[in-house]
Amino acid sequence: MAIHAYSYDYLAGAQKVLGDAVDFSVLSLDVEPNAFGKALAVSDSAKQFATGNPKYVAGMNGCEFAKRVLQETKTPFTDAEDVMYLDKGSEFWAGWALAFYQWHSSFSFMEILNAISLEEIIHLYPTYHEMDVMQFVDLMKKKMDEAYPKTRLRIRRELCDLSQTELAAEAEVSIRQIQLFEQRQRDINKTAADTLRRLGRALHCKMEDLMEL
Repeated sequence: MAIHAYSYDYLAGAQKVLGDAVDFSVLSLDVEPNAFGKALAVSDSAKQFATGNPKYVAGMNGCEFAKRVLQETKTPFTDAEDVMYLDKGSEFWAGWALAFYQWHSSFSFMEILNAISLEEIIHLYPTYHEMDVMQFVDLMKKKMDEAYPKTRLRIRRELCDLSQTELAAEAEVSIRQIQLFEQRQRDINKTAADTLRRLGRALHCKMEDLMEL
């Protein structure tokens, strides 16, 4: 069973918040799409959003969230009244789809937006907005695989400055198993939860951070 970033109960609301936030930032606050994308990648509020913190995915509207992200990152914007219009276009869809993929994959906004810019997502609207959202997910998986040819396990291991041998000892997992995961010869998503838990503890991350989606 896939592990998502947060409870499904918050997903629809989160998609609306981020859709409205992108729409409001670009069309009302005159922020370039990639400028908002860069702010989203590094802001503390976006990190809270990505974990499903109810304050962010349900406790504020898209206008409030957009301004908070921009203010936190000191991104210039032209202030405007917090009003959202009924006609939703490519900007709203981009935020809506991005929120879904972030929930589905558990990747951070920084990881996702390093692989594909917000402007590029907006430009996907004519082709993808009437398709099932899982087709967008399939495209995003290809983009992520191209941007991050290393497995998430290897990326985390290298960030912790651990060799495969050191990780094996720390996590009490065989070095061969780690090698197979990193070579994509064994699917880490199908391994035992206890193995993922021990690897996550050794690498100071959640076990879902090691899964490939």
